[in-house]
Amino acid sequence: MSHAESPGWLGLLGCAVWGRVSVSLMLAVLMLPTGPAEAASEQTGLRLYAADGADLGSAPSLDTGVAIGIVGVIARVQVQQRFRNPGKDWVEGVYVFPLPQNAAVDRLRMRYGGRLIEGEIQERQQARQTYERARDAGQGAGLVEQQRANVFTTAVANIPPGETVSIEIEYQQDLAWQDGGFSLRLPLVVAPRYIPGAPIPGAAQGFRQHGWARDTDQVPDASKITPPVSSSADGDLNPVTIGVDLNAGLDLAEVVSTSHRIDVVRLSHGRYRVEPAGGKVPADRDFVLHWRPVLAQQPGAALFTEVWEGRHYGLLMVMPPHARVLPRPVGRELILVVDTSGSMHGDSIRQARAALLSALQQLGPDDRFNVIQFNNEVHALFDVARPADQAHLRQAIPYVQGLQADGGTEMLPAMRLALRDPHPSGLLRQVVFLTDGAVGNEQALFEAVAQDIGASRLFTVGIGSAPNALFMTRAAQAGRGTFTYIDNGAQVQDRIDRLFRQLSTPVLTDLQLRWRRGDGDAVVSQTPSRVADLYAGEPLIVALAADSAPTQVQIAGRFGAMDWQQSAALSGGAAAGGIHALWARRMIDDCLARPAGGEDGETVRQAVLKLALEHRLVSRYTSLVAVERTPSRPTDAEQKSGAMPVRLPAGWSAGAVFGRLPGTATPASLFLVLGLASLALAGVLRRRWR
Repeated sequence: MSHAESPGWLGLLGCAVWGRVSVSLMLAVLMLPTGPAEAASEQTGLRLYAADGADLGSAPSLDTGVAIGIVGVIARVQVQQRFRNPGKDWVEGVYVFPLPQNAAVDRLRMRYGGRLIEGEIQERQQARQTYERARDAGQGAGLVEQQRANVFTTAVANIPPGETVSIEIEYQQDLAWQDGGFSLRLPLVVAPRYIPGAPIPGAAQGFRQHGWARDTDQVPDASKITPPVSSSADGDLNPVTIGVDLNAGLDLAEVVSTSHRIDVVRLSHGRYRVEPAGGKVPADRDFVLHWRPVLAQQPGAALFTEVWEGRHYGLLMVMPPHARVLPRPVGRELILVVDTSGSMHGDSIRQARAALLSALQQLGPDDRFNVIQFNNEVHALFDVARPADQAHLRQAIPYVQGLQADGGTEMLPAMRLALRDPHPSGLLRQVVFLTDGAVGNEQALFEAVAQDIGASRLFTVGIGSAPNALFMTRAAQAGRGTFTYIDNGAQVQDRIDRLFRQLSTPVLTDLQLRWRRGDGDAVVSQTPSRVADLYAGEPLIVALAADSAPTQVQIAGRFGAMDWQQSAALSGGAAAGGIHALWARRMIDDCLARPAGGEDGETVRQAVLKLALEHRLVSRYTSLVAVERTPSRPTDAEQKSGAMPVRLPAGWSAGAVFGRLPGTATPASLFLVLGLASLALAGVLRRRWR
């Protein structure tokens, strides 16, 4: 992505004129506003236009309903996507949407022509062939594919004129615990991502795969994760209704959202109903919900169990004892890395500047530090980390205050520079990485962290309304650190203070689990297989599977310089459905986290396939597909096809993200078409349809 600082839409038009931007209409179909305001009453909604200007008819509309049921530490979520075809032609809709990175997607149902059709799990290529055969035969069909662990695609074939087809997706996830409370983050939009690399010769052009980017050597599936983006003026584009039934099982001190105004109704002891105030919300930011038990009822341990197809499954959460903050080490080396690419324009860069200034204030006289910024290029304030004395802080503060968001997101060189430690000082080395994570080459970044982390620890800070949670969590896990979200400017001081408490608290390391049954050891398949270090306020969360249920787990580790151990009884756990899916989802993540190439790559693929097919999960190698048996579309009726647009994340500037085309991403990799007509209307819409 390339970005300019606050040009707005008129500035974007100026850039296009000034830069003599030409667009090959041979390679795209544009969806534009209908024209003059007086024509709106005759042609409402979005229209499809061919390259030669021919009107292809009305585009399908989409609205989404999300029903979330929470019991203890587990959420069961149903997402209903309703595709309505307001035109006179048969259409196919393709929609790219986000889910939590730990979502175990295990069910697909399609409501087509008054009938409910249950989806089935198939190997990915087979599912795609099943869908395409049904589509070409005129049958109603739905397909759900995973593009990333947190990015999915729904395709719906043969939507009849004037009709609505509903796709219902269900998934299970476990919830995060931090700072004495639980939280749920429901992503609602796939943010535009920076696509590095050179286009792959012969690869699908953007519109053929419904994305604005070409596939590249660094992001070979770029066209599948870059849905067309509308302007934020589209008030009716993909509205979302959200309902949460929260059964915490204990009284709550508070239920709050940092992203939306909410209505909370207490139904009974420990049960609450939560909805966004005012009903429908735009799909332009994550929905974030936090709830905190009253202090006396905070759990020390929780176990949820399920017997599924003869095996015992469990999800265990153990809260280590509260650790007092010990005196800080004599000194540490703190490397602050900030994303200054165009996607950070606006609210995000302001939050990042505030976070960096807060971090600088917390440096001690024995610390060393450096500040690194990156967009198209990487720039460090100092050649090496410098003492945190007044002279160097006087240089750093105006440097941070002057940071502006512009350009692409070359994150990999910045990550490598931050982790490189050419002159080890012997100090504890901590790297804090502030970004929205809007990149398409996450896997290369994870591999770089695993390869270069050395003795450093990596802490990620997600900035903005729709951060890439997959990058945030897995990079921090690979870097033996933690991740933090800053949703809005009011949270900056609190979240940075919390992060520095973690940086100043001894880490629980070298964790080992021993599963017992009666007087002997139990044979258990646990995930993660290697337990990560724990920071202050973090629970130990493990999923397990066993032929015979263990009765006890013994946990041992190192707490600073001291040995630490704790035991937890596993009898009397609460029964819960879907635990097997959570275990399988985590096992799949473990498999995919291993370096894989050649024979090892095929071994990993087979292991993932086995898990996903047995537990009926969508994965990198499996998809859910539903097909109506009877053809509906007449053989002489043509079907039109195209990608459903997504909104620009709240706080983002379209001009900053897409404004300067010559500097975009790798110039050939961002294949962008913008409609710059009808500026007097509510905004400019950009669509790409085939």
